[in-house]
Amino acid sequence: MFERYTEKARRVIFFARYEASQYGSPVIDTEHILLGLLREDRPLMRQLHLDFAPQIRDEIAKVVRQGERISTSVEMPLSADSQEILQLASEEADRLANQRVGTEHILLAILRVEKSLAATLLTARGAKADAIREQIARGATSAAKDPVSAVASAQPAKGALVTLDDFLGLLREGPAKQAAAFFHDKGQFVDSSGKLWLGQEIEQAAEILFAPFAKRNANFFLKSTTKGPSETLLASLLWEFAAASTDRSKSLLRMSIVLASTGEDWTIVLMQVTPLTLS
Repeated sequence: MFERYTEKARRVIFFARYEASQYGSPVIDTEHILLGLLREDRPLMRQLHLDFAPQIRDEIAKVVRQGERISTSVEMPLSADSQEILQLASEEADRLANQRVGTEHILLAILRVEKSLAATLLTARGAKADAIREQIARGATSAAKDPVSAVASAQPAKGALVTLDDFLGLLREGPAKQAAAFFHDKGQFVDSSGKLWLGQEIEQAAEILFAPFAKRNANFFLKSTTKGPSETLLASLLWEFAAASTDRSKSLLRMSIVLASTGEDWTIVLMQVTPLTLS
């Protein structure tokens, strides 16, 4: 189903699944897709004057009863309205003569399911499908080509750094599970013990792998970036956080992250973590 989706569009669905699990919902509903969109593509929503994430989350909390959280490892189906959104997103891509389904097509699809909660929240804030579609067709917003890919095609290093910055920001904030969405399907993660995690293993063990980084007192320092062959970028950085010790020592992790261009976005193909300790 998602073969045509850009990396960013796929992450919207990934985040929607996470949002549904946090609300204790047995299905991925339209409001969860909207929250995933707001989380993944703020530049798009900002360009369209729809960057209302806190307000929309508050509105959802008023009408959706939050149940007990569901593990993200549990399979979760799409609601009927959400399935319709995915179908309509493909239609919108075809309508605009776009080969890939992007976040802008998901937004248009949400608005077409007019009676859904997500559409109601957006239309109440002035969103109109026809106007947005016209903007995209005119190229008035970079969303028509996917904001990251438009930058990446002209300035590869900058496009990779946008993705890297999004990943590191999410990693620091947590929840860690969502960080797995930035990895390629065949990506690799080498943890601080030297164990290699491959592909789907990263998503399945994401909370274990990334939880150590989601600390309020953590700081990361980008030390260097090196442009590699075939649209790749190597980033080297230090991740520092206060250790739980009486001598106030600092714990450091050295991260090496390799990002590769997929054509429309950048994705992590390798991440290696090496522990360092300073007294």
